[in-house]
Amino acid sequence: MFILKYFSYKRLFLLSLFIGLVLFNQSYLYSQESENNLVATFSIVARDPNTGELGIAVASRFFAVGSVVPWAKANVGAVATQSFANTTFGPNGLELLEKGKSPEEVLQSLLSNDDNPDRRQVGIVSADGKSVTYTGSKCISWAGGRNGTNYAIQGNILTGESVVAEMEKTFLKTEGTLADRLYAALLAGDEQGGDSRGKQSAAMLVVKEKAGYGGYNDHAIDIRVDDNPEPFKELGRLLQYAQMNYSWNEAWTFYTQTKYAEALPLMERTAKLAPENPEVLFDLVLIQLAAGEKEKSLTTLEKAIKLNPKLKQQALSDPGLKSIQEDPKFKELVK
Repeated sequence: MFILKYFSYKRLFLLSLFIGLVLFNQSYLYSQESENNLVATFSIVARDPNTGELGIAVASRFFAVGSVVPWAKANVGAVATQSFANTTFGPNGLELLEKGKSPEEVLQSLLSNDDNPDRRQVGIVSADGKSVTYTGSKCISWAGGRNGTNYAIQGNILTGESVVAEMEKTFLKTEGTLADRLYAALLAGDEQGGDSRGKQSAAMLVVKEKAGYGGYNDHAIDIRVDDNPEPFKELGRLLQYAQMNYSWNEAWTFYTQTKYAEALPLMERTAKLAPENPEVLFDLVLIQLAAGEKEKSLTTLEKAIKLNPKLKQQALSDPGLKSIQEDPKFKELVK
């Protein structure tokens, strides 16, 4: 009788242990799945009052963070949505800003219509420089943010508060373009430890009215590093090219609009940023010639052809160079 009871108790104990392990495993897997879907990150949304540019820089131990966090619209505002990110906060937030709501009003509206506001983290800057940052009470620590006129900084699962503190300090003291300042702030956050889980992706979005290719959209700079062991280094490399391309786009847009006086300084700046890019130099030739600087255009064309001899054929057929195609120096360059 005692032996039967012993084995019954033992079987009951083993059964209870098995059930407990199953439940624990399910709970663990759920928490792991939740953390894998968590956009743990640090970001800065900001505005340049001198140019009207609005932008976001973001980094995370998360694949393709640039596909989730950054949202911006020229002359409207910028939104970063992260933690257990609700991506509708991006387009909905911009729509509310465009209707004249303040960042604080936008935030309250977004949270009041959300099913899990305690898990969200958001940063918003409007076109007039007002800002707000929000960290839900159930975001994973360290989590928090700072904001002021023209900027909002926020992060979760960070190594500590020093990440956002140093980002703020760096952004405020750095000179240069908005993109320069955003990138400097991102680097400062990384140097303080950044995402406590490590590095994987980073992105930057800067918008300005008609600053995209041909003036047909507002994306002045739109770069992403989706999966890289050194995302900050790669973002910096892309940014160097993107800043040049931004200037190039603006210059070419003015050129196509026959606004040659406006196009020329922008194209000259582009050539300074990329002095060894033959295609940049070729477009500078076109703009110099259109602006009445014939001798300079021939000198620049010589440099472009030395860098890429295949441009000789383009020079012969490009209607923008028609006025110098009979010039002896031109003929010597393209023979």
